[in-house]
Amino acid sequence: MKVTCSGRRVSLKPSFVEKAEKRLAKLDKFFPEETQAQVTVTVEKSHQTVEITVFDNGLTVRAEKTADQMEAALDEAADLLTRRLVKNRKRLSTQLTRAAAAEWAAEPEPEETFEVIREKRFAVKPCTTDEAILQMNLLGHSFFLYRSVENDQIQVVYRRADGGYGVLIPLN
Repeated sequence: MKVTCSGRRVSLKPSFVEKAEKRLAKLDKFFPEETQAQVTVTVEKSHQTVEITVFDNGLTVRAEKTADQMEAALDEAADLLTRRLVKNRKRLSTQLTRAAAAEWAAEPEPEETFEVIREKRFAVKPCTTDEAILQMNLLGHSFFLYRSVENDQIQVVYRRADGGYGVLIPLN
């Protein structure tokens, strides 16, 4: 696995980069060699956040944790990433390496089912991103689905944990 480390508002020490590479090397059994992992460290006044994103052939797995020290946040994020992979191993077995799938087959575990509680249908009207954010805030939701007037594509605007807004735009 190819690991890339970057810091926001901090210069990462080589010892931290080495620890991140060593910690993520344990995930090599789940992914092929060409898999890429991005570790991003953000330093705030009172805490440090580590975000790990793994990209493998269309599959994206992400974990983010905050702690007083970046090393502790790294350990927690790596553990969370591993737990997510193990929890969804049956669904991911076709996308992960054969070695991991064989190892998982030896450990039977009850399969979790996804239960859809509610299905809602509504008209998607064309609007700008600003209008979609306004509508989302008026509804008190954390996301809003709309059709963009700029490119006539279905997009999603959402509220980020840092208080900002994001837009999900499909590639096709």
